Amino acid sequence: MFKIVEKRKLAAQIYLMDVEAPRVAKSAKPGQFVIVKMDEKGERIPLTICDYDADRGTVTIVFQTLGQSTIGMAAYEAGDYFTDFAGPLGEASEFIYDDIDDLKKQRFVFVAGGVGTAPVYPQVKWLQQRDVQVDVIIGARSRDFVILEAEMKALGANVYVTTDDGSYSRKGLVTDVLKGLIDGGVTYDHVVAIGPMIMMKFVSRLTKDYNIKTTISLNPIMVDGTGMCGACRVTVGNEIKFACVDGPEFDGHLVDFDEAMRRQTMYKTEEGRCMLEAEKTSHTGGCCGGNK
Repeated sequence: MFKIVEKRKLAAQIYLMDVEAPRVAKSAKPGQFVIVKMDEKGERIPLTICDYDADRGTVTIVFQTLGQSTIGMAAYEAGDYFTDFAGPLGEASEFIYDDIDDLKKQRFVFVAGGVGTAPVYPQVKWLQQRDVQVDVIIGARSRDFVILEAEMKALGANVYVTTDDGSYSRKGLVTDVLKGLIDGGVTYDHVVAIGPMIMMKFVSRLTKDYNIKTTISLNPIMVDGTGMCGACRVTVGNEIKFACVDGPEFDGHLVDFDEAMRRQTMYKTEEGRCMLEAEKTSHTGGCCGGNK
């Protein structure tokens, strides 16, 4: 059993939880994820790690209520327990294996969309602790959906926020901000984009024009987190990869985003059917294995 030691509501439908999981906290690295099960009959929910503290033995997760399982998870409070909290899973961010002196000569920019801001945080933290230059662009629908801005600034990163409706900071897309910084003379060696698939697609398209190395995360298409379901199968270059076991991070210039988004749409359609059925029957379990 894994105890929830803290719960916070970050924004509309977005929650943060610190969970007691000493073994996971001791081994976790930026870019990895965990599988959470609320109870013995609960759905396996893959969630990218937002933070980890080996001394406290805690792992931080952030999730948005999109389906029956995450709605149920949001009802949990500090003091409640998850039945399973497996991890860390997936491959860590590649840059943690690079030579630190070489990293210090580089400048990174992280482009975070919506809940994708959460997995960006541990990567920014890791780099900032090693005195690597980092900028962060956070995009959200509106002011109410901007998360972890203060936490990113507390790490020492330069943070730029943009909203679709202009209700906070500046109005526009994250690609507008990124293009403006590059055209304004900022030289980036590495772009990391995490968020909605369509956002990552257009960030990768932009950076390809500028010949900037780009990493994206395919965590949005993961389902069971083991590669067995095949839902996260995607083409990267000329190879078939599975986001959960080969990633979740890949070269954004090689990912077939159109294929990945088609898979995501198929999954959402099934999830929608499950949610409607759940409303009819008042069943709260993870029907169809896809109601995250």
